Amino acid sequence: MGIIRVMIVEDHVMVAQGMTEVLGAEDDIEVVGHVRTVAETRIAAIRHRPDVVLMDYRLPDGDGAEAAAHIRRDLPDTSVVMVTASAHDAVLAAAVEAGCSGYVTKDMAAEDVVAAVRAAHAGQATIPPSLLARLLPRLHTTRRGPAALSPRELEVLRLVAAGRSTRDIAEQLFVSVNTVRNHIQSILRKLEAHSKLEAVTRAVREGIIHPPGT
Repeated sequence: MGIIRVMIVEDHVMVAQGMTEVLGAEDDIEVVGHVRTVAETRIAAIRHRPDVVLMDYRLPDGDGAEAAAHIRRDLPDTSVVMVTASAHDAVLAAAVEAGCSGYVTKDMAAEDVVAAVRAAHAGQATIPPSLLARLLPRLHTTRRGPAALSPRELEVLRLVAAGRSTRDIAEQLFVSVNTVRNHIQSILRKLEAHSKLEAVTRAVREGIIHPPGT
């Protein structure tokens, strides 16, 4: 599957060093860069073209959601995982709307951070049902009318909501990975979502699918 290239955006040097050590100990992960500000992030992301960005929410010159949105526009194949001091609903809602694939808190165990990086790289969008329910009222909705998802798109979206990777979905549906990716892009376009996580959250809010785990 190759090496997962990770860039860290974190203004606290000790935290960044800790993440670098944790991720660098894994055979399939390489930390390719570390920056400390929103201004540096966009330039560094284009230069390094990482697979995954670990993005601190609070940065000296802005917030991580702003930087994440820039990355998702500039590098749509790059996944962003938001790093927060604690799981505040407003922060997580901002992360979802910015197109982040998931989040980790700074007090999470090392193996959970590694797992979040691998899940983001695999295209998984997982979120606890209890957290999803809390986030729904905070998400802004500007679309008019329901999204007309095809039966196959609904099937793919339900599997995405269940935390299945793109490759797993392709194997289950007996189609190519590229076909699944095309379905996902169509789903994102119809739901006006920036990431699979946001698509799942919006689909649950609008009653298109049931919350994962229910």
